[in-house]
Amino acid sequence: MTTALKTGLCQALGISTPIVQAPVGSAATAELAAAVSQAGGLGTLALTWVTPQEAAQRIRTTRRLTDRPFGVNLVLDFPLDHLLTTCLDEGVRIISTFWGDPGTVNEQVHAAGALHLHTVGSTEEARRAVDAGVDVIVAQGWEAGGHVRGRVGTMALVPAVVDAVHPVPVIAAGGIGDGRGLAAALALGAQAGWLGTRFLTAFEADTHETYRAAVLHATEADTVYTRCFDGGWPDAPHRALRNATLTAWERAGRPPSPHRPGEGETVATTPDGGKHLRYDDMIPTADASGDLAALALYAGQATGLVTHAAPAAEIVKTIAAQAADILGRE
Repeated sequence: MTTALKTGLCQALGISTPIVQAPVGSAATAELAAAVSQAGGLGTLALTWVTPQEAAQRIRTTRRLTDRPFGVNLVLDFPLDHLLTTCLDEGVRIISTFWGDPGTVNEQVHAAGALHLHTVGSTEEARRAVDAGVDVIVAQGWEAGGHVRGRVGTMALVPAVVDAVHPVPVIAAGGIGDGRGLAAALALGAQAGWLGTRFLTAFEADTHETYRAAVLHATEADTVYTRCFDGGWPDAPHRALRNATLTAWERAGRPPSPHRPGEGETVATTPDGGKHLRYDDMIPTADASGDLAALALYAGQATGLVTHAAPAAEIVKTIAAQAADILGRE
């Protein structure tokens, strides 16, 4: 890594490149997290919806694949006591949280000697998180894919949060898809970039080809900020690619559940017997079958910058090299 990309947060996290792989739900495999970490970034496992036993297995698999630091992400809207304990008992020392009061877990995280990252969507929320003891703030702009906390764009949000919580380090999230975005985030005062959409097409991600193709062919204008796919996580707005499910719901006037078109229909299944309904918050994983294009195709506005699939390590190195070139120019 060149001097242009060195930040204090890199040292604190034990990484060499200021790129963090966002916790992209079911797409975030141990192989993906390990590959990102091995390439110098910070890989992340999304563990909110798995059992403590499965969480331990994924952590151990990741550790077998890399000796570099990696993190886990937990959503505070859901019961997490046993999961958090398992993660800390397994030796994870970077815990990121989302969507709730970070003060409910901060003491336990710090008691285990771990760093606590928390994602926010406003300066007010950032200040509250710092007051609760959070070590690193992730400022998520409205452009982000998946579940979105606020309504402010990344360009305006990041410097405002940096100013509001200084000297607490800030990671920029939302709309970062290449080295230009990473360079811009660092110029705004962030100490790393948080990328999700770009890693959906990484070879190691658990995403079905239908999903990958949708991301690769979408433009920056093809995503929708919506509450359509709320099965499993109600009252949580999100950004996804437009598809037949979303369009039919909008044409019907966006009726509430259970009055939505096709409500209760099973549109996809998985070999383990899983059945995914039309408005579930489930993405098309690699082993799913059915009308996969009708599922939630979470993606951010950076999707227009994602033009090819690649190994995660190549994604990290390419983005870092482009950012370093930009920031290192005279």
